[in-house]
Amino acid sequence: QVQLEESGGGLVQAGGSLRLSCAASGRTISNYAMGWFRQAPGKERDFIAAVSRSGSRTNYADSVKGRFTISRDNAKNTLYLQMNSLQPEDTAVYYCAVGQGTTAWAFRPSADWGQGTQVTVSS
Repeated sequence: QVQLEESGGGLVQAGGSLRLSCAASGRTISNYAMGWFRQAPGKERDFIAAVSRSGSRTNYADSVKGRFTISRDNAKNTLYLQMNSLQPEDTAVYYCAVGQGTTAWAFRPSADWGQGTQVTVSS
């Protein structure tokens, strides 16, 4: 089982940027695709972005395409999410997840989730 720890969340004004990190331990993540999800109060957890095992392929939800960038450093067993041009509707708890497979397309999370990091965007 892998342990995931998200960090980097916080309070930012609209138009600002944040960089989230997800540090994995207990197992290497280099054999799996990785993804980010978010959950706003009273809403379901939604897919945001995924990256392939190698990091060469990415996949984004339409709501964040062009503003968010997912990346990974397999040597550090760490996943990242660069978030630019943040808007109030991006306010949510952000979670990283290990994928069931190796590709970013049609990403399906495994049972391994972090505790999440809160992102709040003020208008």
